[in-house]
Amino acid sequence: MSHWSERYELVVGLEVHAQLITDSKAYSSDPNAYGDHPNTNVSVITLGHPGTLPVANKKVIELAVRMGLATNCTIAPWMHYARKNYFYPDLPKGYQITQDNTPICTKGFVDIPNSRTDADASRDSRSAPGVPNAGMTRIGITRIHMEEDAGKSIHDVDPFNTLVDLNRAGVPLIEIVSEPDIRSGQEAYDYLVEIRRLVRYLDICDGNMEEGSLRCDANISLRPKGAKEFGTRCEVKNMNSFRNVMRAIEYEAQRQSEILDSGGVIHMETRTFDAAKGSTIGMRSKELAHDYRYFPEPDLQPVTVSEAMKEAIRREMPPLPRELRAKYTSTLGLNEYDAGILTDDKATALYYEGVIAHTTNYKGAANWVMGDVRSWLNERGLPMEQFPISAERLAGLVQLIDAGQVSHSIASQKLFPLMLEETTLTAAELAAKHDLVQSTDEGLIERIVQQAMATYPDKVDAYRNGNKGLLGLFMGEVMKGTKGKADPKRANEVVRRILEQN
Repeated sequence: MSHWSERYELVVGLEVHAQLITDSKAYSSDPNAYGDHPNTNVSVITLGHPGTLPVANKKVIELAVRMGLATNCTIAPWMHYARKNYFYPDLPKGYQITQDNTPICTKGFVDIPNSRTDADASRDSRSAPGVPNAGMTRIGITRIHMEEDAGKSIHDVDPFNTLVDLNRAGVPLIEIVSEPDIRSGQEAYDYLVEIRRLVRYLDICDGNMEEGSLRCDANISLRPKGAKEFGTRCEVKNMNSFRNVMRAIEYEAQRQSEILDSGGVIHMETRTFDAAKGSTIGMRSKELAHDYRYFPEPDLQPVTVSEAMKEAIRREMPPLPRELRAKYTSTLGLNEYDAGILTDDKATALYYEGVIAHTTNYKGAANWVMGDVRSWLNERGLPMEQFPISAERLAGLVQLIDAGQVSHSIASQKLFPLMLEETTLTAAELAAKHDLVQSTDEGLIERIVQQAMATYPDKVDAYRNGNKGLLGLFMGEVMKGTKGKADPKRANEVVRRILEQN
């Protein structure tokens, strides 16, 4: 049977829940801490005891605005909380404080690397505003709203009972709802990578899917190619990695296409993904709309976000990955690949920013950060924050090479390891201390070349008769005679000049 993509277009929208990094919960002073003993971070407010009242956490509002600004959203100047009534076995008060028709952020977008064919790109109608940069695909964001998390039901410890840990109940979340703009599993993966990168840059969430601090539900449907109307969607939940989101989407597309090809009908339902089998499994049917009996939360005042507050939050935001990528490619002259690697995580980007504050050799600095620095960290499984060479000291190493005082090979093989061990000295000080400064004594180089020519007269003749590859032999003698301290560029010039003399 032919592949489904020949007949259908995949339509995907993602709902991402991000747990916010705050000291306390969304509407109480209970600690917001992962990994504590079960049911210790709770109080009468979290438990919903009669007579208790929630209090909005101002930090949650600030972090939501920060994410909205980073995703090009409109920030609502006025909004209210809503009460969502639903049976939560692990949220004792029986309802969730969230937002319904006044979300804090609306109508934004993020750009992801383009993986579409020209035909796909021209056929698709985008819901996101504006035009993305070259080589990028724009994914619209419908809304971002604030809400509280439920507790955690644990089914795999006791074979006869479900255990409930309420530490997570009341933990602040933002839900980021995309437009149905995603057209492949790869686009979903790239979108999630960009969302996680943003929340980490902004210090609002650690982005750890394994611990549940970043969770994703996917709404997936198919429609015949060329059709404007969306097909019936199925929602897939309980995916704990970006790779599994991609796998679930691809499986669900194949499953739905087989039903449609056989004349069947897709029923709206909630499904879960079995990572071991690589398949989705039906959990429950869904109606067209849930009756959550939303109404304005009576125990919390509406929220106003002034222009002054919004601008104050904007000023405190770090540089965003898209801004840094644009800077590195347009201003610093790096290629897209290098810019992508350097901005992949905030710590690496900030370290590179620190290096180029002290050197204008942007490409050289990038090579060191992406090469020797990352290799050293990867070998030890350490994050960039634990790298022992400061950005200023690494810039000094780049400057030393640019000045011709050490060769790149000496810098990489000898000086860089010394800088890791002796963390108080600069690259220049270490080069001098360990006698690594390159020799610029052309007289010494000439003497070594003359001696080598006398030793290998047949090689000299062969070189002069056109075998220019023999230059390496004489350069090797120079580097051996100077113990590797000869400036390769100058030595090369001297060797060529002498060999080509009659």
